[in-house]
Amino acid sequence: MCGIVGLFLKDKSLEPKLGSMLSEMLISLSDRGPDSAGIAIYGAPSGNEAKITIQSAKPGRDFPGLEAELAKILGAPVTIAVKSTHAVVRTAPGKIDEAREAIQTLRPDIRIMGAGDVVEIYKEVGLPEAVVDRFDVRSMTGTHGIGHTRMATESAVTTMGAHPFSTGADQCLVHNGSLSNHNNVRRELIREGMKFETENDTEVAAAYLSSQMAHGKNLGEALEGTLSDLDGFFTFVVGTKNGFGVVRDPIACKPAVMAETDQYVAFGSEYRALTKLPGIDNARVWEPEPATVYFWEH
Repeated sequence: MCGIVGLFLKDKSLEPKLGSMLSEMLISLSDRGPDSAGIAIYGAPSGNEAKITIQSAKPGRDFPGLEAELAKILGAPVTIAVKSTHAVVRTAPGKIDEAREAIQTLRPDIRIMGAGDVVEIYKEVGLPEAVVDRFDVRSMTGTHGIGHTRMATESAVTTMGAHPFSTGADQCLVHNGSLSNHNNVRRELIREGMKFETENDTEVAAAYLSSQMAHGKNLGEALEGTLSDLDGFFTFVVGTKNGFGVVRDPIACKPAVMAETDQYVAFGSEYRALTKLPGIDNARVWEPEPATVYFWEH
């Protein structure tokens, strides 16, 4: 049993409140997953920089000096903003792949949480409120975001085992359920060149979607593919640079509820996650259908 949430804003006036709204949604589901929690926030693109969210178990050792070392290797400006065990590295968009490689060479113990033009991902072991406070998520602004609180069932309780999982630029996924064919799918994706950090089945689902979109499918088409290619019980909530999507397996035994108004689209594992959203009393509220893809794009 896990708790997942998602919020896609249509009304720009709510963007300064995205972090606060999404945080409260996730905290309300704390009893669905006491092991770890995480949130992905999609901010506004700057146009002249991309970013990488990194994590270290020993930030006092790994983060100092990294900014200057990266700038020297890349031959481009680099800034690093530290938030507890995480940090956001910003540099020129054309340098992002080189920066990833340099980080892994300079600091082998650092882990990449995600990268892209707009996404930042924060996740750690602990309850949602502790994670939200640790990374000051309530103050973050953005256009959409997803979150997860985990009850571990098939892999270790670690930072890397926490959701969201990101396997492509500005792409990430949270999941409630379990996949039965993830080992076979993982082997196929490795043959395609995908790399994996964990044994978690959710990372496989994220990589599957990244692979499908790399082959030219949009988010909706990629989500459709999960219904035939992934076996098991699942509810996926997915974020991309401009989009937000939801799909449930054909049996749909994992709880889910959605709400839509002129201001937003929201998802929660339970209705209590939505109760504090503005205008919820007048929202269209429904349970997403089994084997049905829902997605929105800015």
